[in-house]
Amino acid sequence: MSFNSLAFAIFLPLVVLLYYRFNLKQQNLLLLAASYFFYGYWDPRFLTLLLISTIIDYWAGLYIQRCVDTGKPEKRKLGLMLSLFSNLTLLGFFKYYDFFVRSADVMLAKFGLSTSLPILNIILPVGISFYTFQTLSYTFDIYRGTLKPTKNFINFALFVTYFPQLVAGPIERAANLLPQLEKPRVVNQDHFYKGIYLILVGLVRKVVIADTAGSLVENYFNNPANYSGEQLIIGLFLYGLQIYGDFAGYSDIARGSSYLLGIELMRNFHHPYFAVNMTDFWRRWHMSLSQWLRDYLYIALGGNRKGKARTYLNNMLTMLLGGLWHGASWNFVFWGFLHGLYLAVHKFFRNLIPYKKPATKNWAYYIKYSVNLLFTLCLANFTWLFFRSKDVATTKAYLAGLTRLQWDIPMAALPLLFLTFLILSIDLPQAIKNDEYAVLKLNWIWKALLACVALLLLFICGGYRAPFIYFQF
Repeated sequence: MSFNSLAFAIFLPLVVLLYYRFNLKQQNLLLLAASYFFYGYWDPRFLTLLLISTIIDYWAGLYIQRCVDTGKPEKRKLGLMLSLFSNLTLLGFFKYYDFFVRSADVMLAKFGLSTSLPILNIILPVGISFYTFQTLSYTFDIYRGTLKPTKNFINFALFVTYFPQLVAGPIERAANLLPQLEKPRVVNQDHFYKGIYLILVGLVRKVVIADTAGSLVENYFNNPANYSGEQLIIGLFLYGLQIYGDFAGYSDIARGSSYLLGIELMRNFHHPYFAVNMTDFWRRWHMSLSQWLRDYLYIALGGNRKGKARTYLNNMLTMLLGGLWHGASWNFVFWGFLHGLYLAVHKFFRNLIPYKKPATKNWAYYIKYSVNLLFTLCLANFTWLFFRSKDVATTKAYLAGLTRLQWDIPMAALPLLFLTFLILSIDLPQAIKNDEYAVLKLNWIWKALLACVALLLLFICGGYRAPFIYFQF
């Protein structure tokens, strides 16, 4: 079930209305049933994988804690290894089996060899990368001693399957979500207004901005040879708007839906295109994933504790695996490599020239800020070429097309400017006020006017319902 579908427009109000009538235990049972229905709406067969992952990690968490409580902490590694092996095996088989077999065939063919392994054309379960990382973080935290496992299977199952964030995040930590599931919740007026606001903003980001940009981006990537370099550059920036509007829109709707249930999910985006370097970008973009990679991969590799050269290598390895997490394609691997390179280069120059906070924000400061912002924006949007291309051949054709400059400004820049204006109209007031809910503090006339504009745009653009990009991950 997709957030931009008629089915969800019926499903969410029904769940919310029933939810308000129940006590805590009934609410959790309702949310669990609703979450399984929400996920099974795509394909009921995928529920089996979700249930297997839930049972294994529930047991693994209890086993790890039992080893600690009985004075046998050295045996707790068995529970962690079971969780890692089972989750990564399921993820590896369903997401990467065909990719590795095809890659092995290509490599061995160069030496006149071939594999006997068949291509299975496996259907990727929706959201498997997200809920796999979420359950793994649970067992990791128990193993590290920073979290106690829950003994209530219903609450744990709900933590794994909670429908607002099940399919595309944010990737929640048990320390944040589980306590909210275990205690009574009150939906007050503040929760309700924030929920409705985030859902509306999320729909505008997705339906009006992302889907409009996506309908234009399709042409550039299907036939890059037909366009000039300037047009292909515009295509890249349009895709930058599409993926931001699409994914941030999903996260907004997820958080808004959860607010209506009295449960607060973490923020997943913080105006990433206002970043002034690539390290700053990853503090703002897909924040739940970047924090997961930092806490469970980068630090495990040694972080910045083993010298500068090792720090740069750890950045590279972390982002390479982060790229592969997104999809079984060499394009995603190279996308991760580029971001790892960006981060390593930024850390190198930061170590070479330590940052000094300016005493005052004068004109020189704002010029430097603007240059850094534009440079970072260009770096980030260039990497979207590898993220969006369906294969290496498309990437090569697009890269070749970028060199065909005609030194003019095509008419295709007009929709880019309009969609950029829409994005800025949402993000800029929030950034200036440093308040995500700044709009809610306006007087009722302005709020009513902005709501009418948003609904009008949704009505005009709502005929085309594209799937969310991150459903494929």
